[in-house]
Amino acid sequence: MSDLSAGITDASAGTGDASAGPPVALTIAGSDSGGAAGIAADLATFAAHGVHGACVITAVTAQDTTGVHDVHLVPTDSVEAQLAAVLADLPVAAVKTGMLGTAATVVSVSAALGPRSHSRPALVVDPVLVTTSGAVLGDGGVVAAYREHLLPVATVVTPNLDEARALTGCDGEPEELAALLTKLGPVVVVTGGDPEATGTCTDWLAVPGGDPVPLAHPAVATRNDHGTGCTYSAALAARLSAGADLATAARAAAAYTTRQLLISRTWTLGRGRGPIAHIGGTA
Repeated sequence: MSDLSAGITDASAGTGDASAGPPVALTIAGSDSGGAAGIAADLATFAAHGVHGACVITAVTAQDTTGVHDVHLVPTDSVEAQLAAVLADLPVAAVKTGMLGTAATVVSVSAALGPRSHSRPALVVDPVLVTTSGAVLGDGGVVAAYREHLLPVATVVTPNLDEARALTGCDGEPEELAALLTKLGPVVVVTGGDPEATGTCTDWLAVPGGDPVPLAHPAVATRNDHGTGCTYSAALAARLSAGADLATAARAAAAYTTRQLLISRTWTLGRGRGPIAHIGGTA
């Protein structure tokens, strides 16, 4: 099996004088007016990990626990300007992408963050295509742009099962889909999770040229899971920004996400799928 740290050794994470400040992670994603997912989840998760969070807004959504009611896409040139401003000024050690909205934005972000080099940040791609409530946030053009442009320059991609099936065009099992996606270049973590599950659920980690590895973690039976994917990928980016190797970062991100689901499982916030907790101390 390939070294699980493969694909992240190009990151600048964990380097430099600690007195200069905390690690910096950047999220490129949409807003969630209900505070459960997107930019809100990412910045809260970065802060819980002791990481300074910067942000690039790709879309403004009218969203609550019942669904997405309106989406205003930020023009690609504005996304480019935000991204250029952050990268020119802050020592970004990891970048996490969420909802990108349009194929043009996917291509633009890919160009700004690739190709691979020894100086670029670790790039965690959470391919947000469909929300927990079922709202579609990425059409066929977005899926094609991910495949052709963003995944080949990503360090790691973190789809759930539905997203992995959309990206591959296949209905296979998660470990099969993880292996297929590595052919595009990145390390892959196909995340597992079922709001009605008990016992354990399994993420599948695959590196190019290696066999998929199961990463089991406790299942949490809850309907308060809105923002879980964002939280996991942001925690992974935060760990990478602080210098963790990929296997360690993936396990720690799953453990953090599980803990936050346990905190929020008894909440009664909202009329629909409640939010995962973004409180509860440090990671």
